[in-house]
Amino acid sequence: MDIQSILQALEDTPVAAQIRESGSIFPNLESVHVIGIALVFGTIAVVDLRLLGVASHRRSALRLIRELLPFTWVAFAACVITGLLMFASNATTYAQNSVFWWKMGLLALAGLNMGIFHLGAYRRIDEWDTTLPPPSQARIAGFSSLTLWVSVICLGRWIGFV
Repeated sequence: MDIQSILQALEDTPVAAQIRESGSIFPNLESVHVIGIALVFGTIAVVDLRLLGVASHRRSALRLIRELLPFTWVAFAACVITGLLMFASNATTYAQNSVFWWKMGLLALAGLNMGIFHLGAYRRIDEWDTTLPPPSQARIAGFSSLTLWVSVICLGRWIGFV
């Protein structure tokens, strides 16, 4: 079975057909997806701006991360679920959309950036948590994260126009 057959089988599922044929399911999924993205980006932006040393100076980076990360993960899970459902409704078309693949690539890079941060600067957060400016590794991670997430959002919006 080739990838095109798998995508077509996904698109032919009753759930995908219902999403595609309904006048309200896709827009509702898209609305939840956008709200989720706003929460993901909002919580990440607060932490990233703290990592850059430009916001939330009175709170430790560790405290911000611990308080906001659960909200980020719940919102991200909502985005993944709604994104997969929207993808399933028109899988063959999305799979041919280069902007969609750019978005997925940048999402992967955002995850890699987060992993590098957590394996690097975050492990030494006790050393720099309350100092300004944060170390360069933390600032680079914050800047990269903001750049990647803004790009993901822009590309996500652009998908429907390609």
